Amino acid sequence: VTCKRKCGCQRTMGLHCVLILCFFSGWAVGYKHGDNVTLYVNKVGPYHNPQETYHYYTLPVCRPEKVHHKSLSLGEVLDGDRMAESLYYIQFRENVEKRTLCQLTLSEKQVDQLREAIEELYYFEFVLDDIPIWGFVGYIEESGFLPHSHKVGLWTHLDFNIEYNGDSVIFANVSVKDVKPVPLEEGAGAAVGGVGVGGGSLTVTHTYSVHWFESPLAHARRAERLRDYSFFPKTLEIHWLSIINSLVLVVLLLGFVIIILMRVLKNDFARYNVEEEGGCDDLDQGDNGWKIIHTDVFRFPPYKSLLCAVLGVGAQFLTLATGIIVMALLGMFNVHRHGAINSAAIVLYALTSCVSGYVSCSFYTQINGQRWVWNIILTSSLFSAPLFLTWSVVNSVHWWSGSTQALPATTVFLLLGAWVLVGFPLTVIGGIVGKNRAGSFQAPCRTRNIPRQIPAQPWYKHTAVHMAIGGFLPFSAISVELYYIFATVWGREHYTLYGILLCVFAILLSVGACISVALTYFLLSGEDYRWWWRSVLSTGSTGLFIFVYSVFYYRNRSSMSGAVQSTEFFGYSLLTALVFSLMLGSVSFWASLAFIRYIYRSLKMD
Repeated sequence: VTCKRKCGCQRTMGLHCVLILCFFSGWAVGYKHGDNVTLYVNKVGPYHNPQETYHYYTLPVCRPEKVHHKSLSLGEVLDGDRMAESLYYIQFRENVEKRTLCQLTLSEKQVDQLREAIEELYYFEFVLDDIPIWGFVGYIEESGFLPHSHKVGLWTHLDFNIEYNGDSVIFANVSVKDVKPVPLEEGAGAAVGGVGVGGGSLTVTHTYSVHWFESPLAHARRAERLRDYSFFPKTLEIHWLSIINSLVLVVLLLGFVIIILMRVLKNDFARYNVEEEGGCDDLDQGDNGWKIIHTDVFRFPPYKSLLCAVLGVGAQFLTLATGIIVMALLGMFNVHRHGAINSAAIVLYALTSCVSGYVSCSFYTQINGQRWVWNIILTSSLFSAPLFLTWSVVNSVHWWSGSTQALPATTVFLLLGAWVLVGFPLTVIGGIVGKNRAGSFQAPCRTRNIPRQIPAQPWYKHTAVHMAIGGFLPFSAISVELYYIFATVWGREHYTLYGILLCVFAILLSVGACISVALTYFLLSGEDYRWWWRSVLSTGSTGLFIFVYSVFYYRNRSSMSGAVQSTEFFGYSLLTALVFSLMLGSVSFWASLAFIRYIYRSLKMD
């Protein structure tokens, strides 16, 4: 086997070594004239339900006597891939004209199965040299009103068009141009266009052709050729004006909040520090506003362990999201690496568990938490428990329907082992390190033993109002980009605008932090010192808006339907909303804490 690197040098080595080098070093497997190019059949499913997929051989199609499956990566399995060798015999740069693949005698039940699949717009996916090939199983035609005609046909001949450059495959697709489909009549009881029929059965002959075309595109750039191909509709048109508009609005919003807060704080400092004498305990004589609650503002909140767990898991997802975006910017994910993002997300989630343990247990110790073991357990299960419950329901539905999205037992044990042997131990290690390295809380003012009575608050300072404001503004900053992300995750698109995604991600965090600081200031101005949980909930409510948007996307921006697709969509949309709530809640809390420490340190107190 010859392995050719992009720089042009060639080496000959063992097959396993070649495959390892090709995956990790960007080497391309080179073919000689006449070498066998394996075509794998993968999956089929309804066109409008991207996550509802079944193995190709669940349909009555040509299949070998013994099916040999390809070894898949973790990301490919999670993506629903189940590649198996096919009967198609393709040789490098060898054209083939209408070679017989097999002859099948279909029973009436099998014909009905094919009819149902074609009427649901089933498409198939093959893989040739890591290049996906898509096509429809059959043909459906609706015509006329009176009389109404409904025709369903099966494609029994496929034309493979393969592009090559030198000794490597660049691109491949399949077409049915100038091919007449075989009609599938109800009951399969009549003669069909020269195709053998009898006794409720239907005999069809599957054939294929192969045509090779030379391409000037280098192997290193073959991903560009696949991105330009349009079997699925191209919906990710770049609306630069909308993105720029969002950026301008966000910058204006941030500037407005920062300028207003700075002017208000400047006036507050000037008023509070005039002729100020005495200690910290005498500041509340005749004053009102946020200064008067200086002896209560650092009073530790209820449910300390849960609060610290939220902060820890939020910090973990902040690290995870940043890592994924940076890896994408470095070009580690491309259209030929099936499920690469899924694999990277699982590995990073396990490795960043130490971040959640460290942040949670460190802050828990600072606020005088005593049950640090329970805090570590709560931190490790705060997201993993909802994830397991959601996955159990979704996977059960896929298993019941026979979908390839149902994970095999080996993959389930692998993921469970990754959490038990890597994720949870790292959480414990991070928690122990955080507990031992935690310092003091560093509050500028000491807290009195007796809490101050909180005056009645106007309606616009209630928690629900703050959650509505704090959630809507960050959501409006990402609403345009959110459509592209949904179209990628729940559609057929390949997301490539990672630079814009990084900018939008940074803007999201900035808006969340600024809005949280502003809402916290208004809360303290009303002499309400219960800011701890309020700062988490105010911006963390962005997750609720994202889930509402997912419902809108499902009903108005997609054609998804059915129990299988709906269960997966809404189940994982809930998890996505939870991730955003934890991440933004953590960011807003730390921003509010830094702001409060700043304003109380700036007062002239002895």
